[in-house]
Amino acid sequence: MSEEFELDTADLAKRMDGAISNLRTEFASLRTGRASGSMLEPIMVESYGQMTPINQVGTVNVPEPRMVTINVWDKSMVNKVEKAIRESGLGINPQLNGTIIMLPIPELNEERRRELTKVAGQYAEHARVAVRNVRQDGMQQIKKNKDGMSDDDQKFWESEVQELTDKHIKLIDEHLASKQEEIMQV
Repeated sequence: MSEEFELDTADLAKRMDGAISNLRTEFASLRTGRASGSMLEPIMVESYGQMTPINQVGTVNVPEPRMVTINVWDKSMVNKVEKAIRESGLGINPQLNGTIIMLPIPELNEERRRELTKVAGQYAEHARVAVRNVRQDGMQQIKKNKDGMSDDDQKFWESEVQELTDKHIKLIDEHLASKQEEIMQV
């Protein structure tokens, strides 16, 4: 007699939550016309032979709505941090003031806003693909153990996985709509 199959839906949910968490991080790096320290998170600087996040080579502050400052701790790193920001594709022109790098955030024009909404859409699609891959993995686990369960059990587990997937896809769509609205705000 075979053991009753039990799908680890908590593991599937955790993996889907990971895709949404990654999406939030990617959305935080998108510029919306307002200054935010999180927009610098994806930028890495070569520091003492290894790549390091900007927030680990200096203090990131937002002193006013359209300005981000980075107080670089090691004077020899200032030019490397400035170069990393210029090459990041954020479209921000850093200004040096000793060990402080000032990043004035320019107003976004309509074309750039539309471009950023498309980028946000791409990030959301990557998250949807990740969720669907987790769904596919769950469905394969069910198929593998098909012999040891009834048709009703199989349908139950498949509907559980699908319900979990639908919930996470809906969350991704809500985050995308919110981010696109934020980007398009003037």
